[in-house]
Amino acid sequence: MESKQLEITRIPLRFTSDARRVITRLFLPGEPPRLRKIIDLAMQLDEPEVKRLLGEVNEFFAGRHHDLASTFRSHYQRVAEHLPEGANLSDDRQLLMGAYFTSEYSFESAALFNPSIVPHPYQDGVPPGSIRFLMSLRATGEGHVSSIVFRCGLIDSAGHITVAPVSPYARSLKPAEDQVNEKQSFFEKLIEMGAYNDTVGDILDMLPDRFTDDAVDRVLDELTQRDPQPPLLDESAESLRWLARSDYLLRLPENTCPSEIVIFPATENESRGMEDMRLVRFVDDDGTATYHGVYTAFNGFRVLPMLMTTTNFRPVEVTPLHGRYVQNKGLALFPRRLNGWYAMISRFDGRNLFLMRSKNIRFWNEADRICGPAFPWQYVQIGNCGSPIETPKGWLLVTHGVGPMRKYCIGVALLDLNDPARVIGQLREPLITPAPAERDGYVPNVVYSCGSMIHRDQLIIPYAMSDSATTFATVRVAELLDHLANQAPS
Repeated sequence: MESKQLEITRIPLRFTSDARRVITRLFLPGEPPRLRKIIDLAMQLDEPEVKRLLGEVNEFFAGRHHDLASTFRSHYQRVAEHLPEGANLSDDRQLLMGAYFTSEYSFESAALFNPSIVPHPYQDGVPPGSIRFLMSLRATGEGHVSSIVFRCGLIDSAGHITVAPVSPYARSLKPAEDQVNEKQSFFEKLIEMGAYNDTVGDILDMLPDRFTDDAVDRVLDELTQRDPQPPLLDESAESLRWLARSDYLLRLPENTCPSEIVIFPATENESRGMEDMRLVRFVDDDGTATYHGVYTAFNGFRVLPMLMTTTNFRPVEVTPLHGRYVQNKGLALFPRRLNGWYAMISRFDGRNLFLMRSKNIRFWNEADRICGPAFPWQYVQIGNCGSPIETPKGWLLVTHGVGPMRKYCIGVALLDLNDPARVIGQLREPLITPAPAERDGYVPNVVYSCGSMIHRDQLIIPYAMSDSATTFATVRVAELLDHLANQAPS
């Protein structure tokens, strides 16, 4: 007998894009001859004019950024090699020079969408029965370049959701320059990439057990000076440099509000965007909690799954994922190990759901198919909407399905607690479909989420509306589990 219709509550909250939120970026308008022309013109200014122009810049822009002077100094250093030989610039002139090579970028002017929600790492001062949450979102700006941003808020004992005010400032995190690579891990990644050969081995032998990216460059320069065209060096050097620059470390300034954080593309692999982070609070066998976020790096031609790892968001490690089945978008990590193994939901073939297992969180070479499209609203493809959520009756997996007219809907499956490759329940109809007020946007007819959480028998699902803005829906977990039990596969 069919159970009564599942009751979904849509929450009247909206996360919308704000074109006034900006970060600074290095601005290099052309090749070196043009850069030198700008520098030459700036060098002709007398000191009073330099001071006046710098004052105008600060008056116009300083209220929108933390420590603008540091940004100008950093960007000045990036172009200092083009200065006339022997040039000696005053501090004001260096700052003004840096300003000429700085621009603002409105990182969420187009959209703010595809959210993922987890318990906040800090719960101090939270009222009884409430929980503070942290949410990641995909922000898209000019040129459809996506970055990762954050919001935080509170879910009270009655399930009411409030969102903390957004800071007027934004900080684009920069990779640490003193990032250290572990040789053994580096070696394993090269093997996995199929990039290891005798030449690579000789180069690794010249590096210490722990080394920086600059050390790789120094060794490669030394080899090139010995023999300008050594066999296989060009190909090996490209692999080594690519791998060295794929891993990086982000450090947050002290007292940074989560809504100020902007993780903006930092490598060539991410140059066209960082998409759809699936954030999870992972608790290891010893009880330690780590936050992992799996997202897609895009360079305009190919996607590369990436892993963000942190315990308290100070600092944040970023590294590529490797392995036979690390393909396509939409990887989501389980919140704990399964019998000693890391586990991940994926859709590496672009159509079906798979369970991946690994002893090493960065390398994935084992996969079992879970299920494929089963109902008309998901015949085009299915995928996950974030990490599985553990309940006494099984793993709740929020999913998405694509049907006629490329309409995206959100559904739910229930996976066996001990064997998550086995589906023990699945909603035959979507849990959430685009409402009339949600179907128009950057990509129409889409509802989509990258991660939900349970609080006091409520499943809280933040979801994007047509790739433009973000809202919430809730459903009672007990009712959802009963519904799934009544719709178990035959």
